[in-house]
Amino acid sequence: MAEPAVAEPIATLAGEAISTEVSFRGERSGTAPLTWGQRAIWHAIRRTAPNDHYFNIGRVLPLADRGRPATVAATLDALARLVERHEALRTRLVPAAADGGPSQWLADTGSLPVTIAPATGLPEAAAEAETLLDGLSGTRFDYPAEWPLRAALVTVGDRVTHAVLVLCHLAADGHAAEVLVRDLRLLVRRGSAGRPPATTPLDLARGQHAEAGRRRGAAALAHWEAGFRAAPPTMFPEPCAEPRSPRFWTGRIVSSALARAVAAVAAAHRVSGSTVLLTASAALVAAGEGHRTAAVMPIVGNRDAEALRDLVSTLSQDGLFVLDLAAAERNTEDRDGDRYGDRDGEEKGNEAARFTDLLPAAHRAALRAYRAAVYDPVEWDALGERLRAEYGREVRPYCCFNDMRLVERPVPEGPRPTARVLAEELAEARRRTAFGFPATQDRVACRYCLHITEEGDALAVSLTADTAYLPPEAIRAHLYAMEELIVTSAAGSPPPITDLRALLESAEGDRP
Repeated sequence: MAEPAVAEPIATLAGEAISTEVSFRGERSGTAPLTWGQRAIWHAIRRTAPNDHYFNIGRVLPLADRGRPATVAATLDALARLVERHEALRTRLVPAAADGGPSQWLADTGSLPVTIAPATGLPEAAAEAETLLDGLSGTRFDYPAEWPLRAALVTVGDRVTHAVLVLCHLAADGHAAEVLVRDLRLLVRRGSAGRPPATTPLDLARGQHAEAGRRRGAAALAHWEAGFRAAPPTMFPEPCAEPRSPRFWTGRIVSSALARAVAAVAAAHRVSGSTVLLTASAALVAAGEGHRTAAVMPIVGNRDAEALRDLVSTLSQDGLFVLDLAAAERNTEDRDGDRYGDRDGEEKGNEAARFTDLLPAAHRAALRAYRAAVYDPVEWDALGERLRAEYGREVRPYCCFNDMRLVERPVPEGPRPTARVLAEELAEARRRTAFGFPATQDRVACRYCLHITEEGDALAVSLTADTAYLPPEAIRAHLYAMEELIVTSAAGSPPPITDLRALLESAEGDRP
């Protein structure tokens, strides 16, 4: 391994950030087509440009919290080892040639620019790390000319307190970003991150473009075609308002009540929390637009295979989740029962179908979507063009769902509270729910993009939408309606499916 090339003298630049470089030397070089995950994100980047910095992935690694102190030299050495370990970090885009699409080029040697910023103390260092994260994330990558990693270190005295990483989405997805943070921590603390990944992006790309990979992709696209034919051409067919400027607004709700309610509904109906949220999103969109069938494109991680667990690459692709709301209404006698207890002697066969009646079918539909989320985006585009010619209009849901949590918190063991007690506790928790519009953008390649993350013991749900189709007040209503829908279901009173449109209209109430 080459020694890091460090600009000198660092110690004489107190109070000023400097730029240095760290040299790396990998084991091989080469070229390959883009993986299907890379092709998918490249299509999204091109549709979003010049605002494609939206896709940059940033992480801050604290290094002063525990373990031995990290020196600048040791941390730069760890960065070099990180780039050598993960080929994606030394791979650049090769623009499309006349006879084909873009490809990727893996370099064996090179140097990575690194910013080093001093701070006077730990609180100031944490603030400086966030400032660097915002700055490094805020500009688009030069894909053919720039390494897909931007790095910075924050120091207090002669010790590194924080490492800041910003990744190009062509090189990594959210899971891969966590792999890099883990490996950098191990390299700094122990000098080793263990065995190297079992495969590489170049090898994956070559396998996907081989005959066996293409057969798998064709089977996935058969699922897409069947789903497209079963659903409306798009979930948002007509604008309903003059677009705002900027056109795309992000609403965000942070709710500990929603987190607890999702866990309760998931446990009661033996599905994942992600399925509960996906079903609620799909049902509310369909109800709001008057559809009997919902189509949503969940972002699928595609890391089921053991060899892909620690691979740094962008493996995520869209899946197609199709849910027939009318089927639940036609088959209420087959529902799996009200797991919170009977509702005062009503005959279940005569009840209106309720939100929780959707969950068994939604679970199966989600699994089908996840299995059919590995395919060639070029062939996906060809399918869309064929359907466009047949339908005389574009066929695309324009409705996306991205659960960005790497794991779901387990439900606490022990007896569950009664529906009445849980309802009281959730009502109290809802008093702490917070909502805001934290961001706007000029261009996003979708009309409805829901993102799920965690904030402490709360779920943070963000909805970025095209204000021509979902004005700001509708964005707000969708998020509060999702909380209301899942909380009331957890408390034992899931709303009838036929009431979901009214729920969207009334969910805001007197909420702040």
